[in-house]
Amino acid sequence: MRTFPLPLIALAFVAGCTVGPDYAGPPELPGNLTAAGMFHRQGDTASLARAPIAAWWETLADPALTALVQQALRASPTLAAAQAKLQGARAGLARQQADGMPKASAQALYLHTHTPSDLLGGTTETSTDSDFVNIGFDAAWEADLFGGHRRAVEAAGAQAEASRYDLGDAQISLAAEVARAYVGLRSAQERHRLTLRSIGLLEEMLALSRQRQSAGTAPAIALTPLPGQLATAQADEAELATEVEGYLDQLCLLTGQVPGSLDTSLGSDAPVPLPPAEVAVGDPAQLLRHRPDIRVAERTLAAATAQIGVREADKFPRVSLRGLVGLGGNGLAALTHVGNTVALGTPSLSWTFLDFGRVTAAVDQATAERDAAEAQYRATVLKALYEAENALSHFGGQRRQLARVATAEAAAAEAVDLTRQRATRGTASRLDLLDAERHQTQALIATAQATAALTLDYVVLQKSLGLGWSETQATAQAL
Repeated sequence: MRTFPLPLIALAFVAGCTVGPDYAGPPELPGNLTAAGMFHRQGDTASLARAPIAAWWETLADPALTALVQQALRASPTLAAAQAKLQGARAGLARQQADGMPKASAQALYLHTHTPSDLLGGTTETSTDSDFVNIGFDAAWEADLFGGHRRAVEAAGAQAEASRYDLGDAQISLAAEVARAYVGLRSAQERHRLTLRSIGLLEEMLALSRQRQSAGTAPAIALTPLPGQLATAQADEAELATEVEGYLDQLCLLTGQVPGSLDTSLGSDAPVPLPPAEVAVGDPAQLLRHRPDIRVAERTLAAATAQIGVREADKFPRVSLRGLVGLGGNGLAALTHVGNTVALGTPSLSWTFLDFGRVTAAVDQATAERDAAEAQYRATVLKALYEAENALSHFGGQRRQLARVATAEAAAAEAVDLTRQRATRGTASRLDLLDAERHQTQALIATAQATAALTLDYVVLQKSLGLGWSETQATAQAL
């Protein structure tokens, strides 16, 4: 039977050790968070018949919006910064992995000396020249006996994965910001158009009222509110025109273009896109699996757990091996003689056994950071559930609000029709009809605002569900 020296057996044993706690996954959450199988605020505003799609903006059926989101995902500087951060994290992982490999270097030396004869004590005027040549190679390797390096690689890998999910979170935020700006633009354009119409109606009403006052068929008090209403409408028009320009420039910023680039393509009015009648939201369990910020928190927890092992390894000795091979002598010819070879190999051991508690404090600090990361994970999960429930509540409430506003708009339209019929029969004046049309215009403005609010709530809902990214897309954009 073959036997092995005891030191080699001990070395093989400790080489398989990895100090510090092994990561066992994220902490368990209370069962009532996801046990219901559906969101509490879901109501009748959504459907579980199908899973939600990542490219949620396509459900709004607006080609201009889809093109803007796609442009932003390609060219946004904000997204480029997140991609660069991911590349840096991956490079950090590669560097950490390389730190565990042997390090080798080479060096060459050529030395020429010229010594005058008087320095040699000679009587002739001759001098001495000599050459020295040396070529050497050295290598060093630190044995990862207690797994400190393996834990460092584990932490770097988790941090790189967290950066990948950070990129996904940036994609979600970017798509939502583009949609919000686009909806704001279309709403401002519609309200600007309707406000111009209201200004025209008020100007005509004011002119007719002055004519009637001059003719003595209307009291002066009838004119009192109209100038103020006209001035208010004109101020609203100027503000809305500025708002339109602001949204156009914001969309340029989000899509990586200079201000003014979208004035022509998006300058014409278009309706605010409406969300679909049924909205797929999945369930809380899908939310926890899909939201990238939750994954970032989980990977951060994994990295913090591994860092405890990195600090624990500092409690134990460090063993390294160093080797040197050199060849040299007087003149280049010396490099051809094996006898001029020098070889040296030596192990070294270092152990800081007196540090006045520094390593223990570092371990305690890493443990506290792990505990903080675990608490942050729980907080992130609760925040995600809160945002989803709150978004569902607002979305359902805004749908009901839009229905009420639409009823008011229909009533205003009916009032215009009735007033027009009365004017035809001579029982209503032109001024009465203009006033009815003005009220209808105000109802249309309220409908435009409520429609935009509903679509904006839909955007918030999609963001709260973690939609707007995919792992495949995030990985492809990071390469």
